[in-house]
Amino acid sequence: MEPVSRRELIRRFRILGFKGPVSGGRHDFMQKGPLKVHVPNPHGSTTIGGSLVKEILRQAGITKEEWDNA
Repeated sequence: MEPVSRRELIRRFRILGFKGPVSGGRHDFMQKGPLKVHVPNPHGSTTIGGSLVKEILRQAGITKEEWDNA
């Protein structure tokens, strides 16, 4: 999985039907119905590593194909 910027992660999640980011405690999150997926905070480098992107997508139930087409 390729690293992406926080901005790109949020953009693609919105295309996939998520709303947000919404402030919630320590991390912002994106929401789609009852599903909430935490989005990393923008500390220093805003690039999110490939392994973390993969884990976020797994938690959101988004396939690689859906992600690539968003």
